[in-house]
Amino acid sequence: MGTDRGQKVAVITGASQGIGAGLVEAFRKLGYGVVATSRSIAPSMDADVVTVQGDIADADTAERVVAEALGRFGRIDTLVNNAGIFIAKPFTDYTDEDFAAVIGVNVEGFFHITRRVLTPMVEQGSGHIVSITTSFVDHPNSNVPSVLASLTKGGLAAATRSLAIEYASRGVRANALSPGVIKTPMHSAETHETLAGLHPLGRMGEIGDVVDGVMYLESAAFVTGEILHVDGGQSAGH
Repeated sequence: MGTDRGQKVAVITGASQGIGAGLVEAFRKLGYGVVATSRSIAPSMDADVVTVQGDIADADTAERVVAEALGRFGRIDTLVNNAGIFIAKPFTDYTDEDFAAVIGVNVEGFFHITRRVLTPMVEQGSGHIVSITTSFVDHPNSNVPSVLASLTKGGLAAATRSLAIEYASRGVRANALSPGVIKTPMHSAETHETLAGLHPLGRMGEIGDVVDGVMYLESAAFVTGEILHVDGGQSAGH
C-alpha cells in the first residue's frame, strides 16, 4: 500500500498516454510508488499510483504534485519531465498563442516542478531528474520546421547539464533523453512512413525505446549531465 517509507518514488509528468503511460508502468514494475500528472489523467486503480489532474504550466499543479508525493509516500527519488508540446510550423506562422503554449509546458512546466522536487531530494541526499527533449535540437531537419521545439527543448538540454553540475555534490543526478519521432497518438498513421524516413535506421521509435532509455539512466549511478540520444541515428547525421 506504499506506506513503506523506504519505497522509491517517481513523479512523471504528461503521464496519461503515450510515453508517460509507458513510464508509469515501467516504474511500477521496478516497485516504485508513482505520482502521475497530466491535464486529463484519470484516477488509478493501483494503490501505489497517485494521479493529479492539472496543467503542468501552472505552478499550482507542481505544488499539488509534490504535496501528494510527500504526503502519500514521504519522499521523491525521481522526476521525469515528460510533458511536452511540439508544434511544427514555419517560423513566421507561429502565433503568440503557440509561443505561450510551448513555453508554458516545455519551460515553465520544467521550472515549476523541478525546483520543487529538488528540496526533498537534497534533504535525503539523493535524487534523479530526467527531462525528455528532442533530437531536432541537435540536428534540425528542413522537412520538419521546429524552431519553437529547439528554443524550448534546447533550453532543457542546457539546463540539464547545469543542474547536473550544480547538484552533483549533493547526490542528485540530472540527465535528458533526446528521442527521435516516436510512434504515439500525437502522430496520425498516414504520417508514419514519412516520419520513419527521417531516421537513418528507417523506422519511427516505439514508446518502449524511450522507456528503456529512461530505465537505463535511472539505473546508471555514474551517469549525470548526459543527453542520451534514442533517435535511430537522427542526431548523428543523414
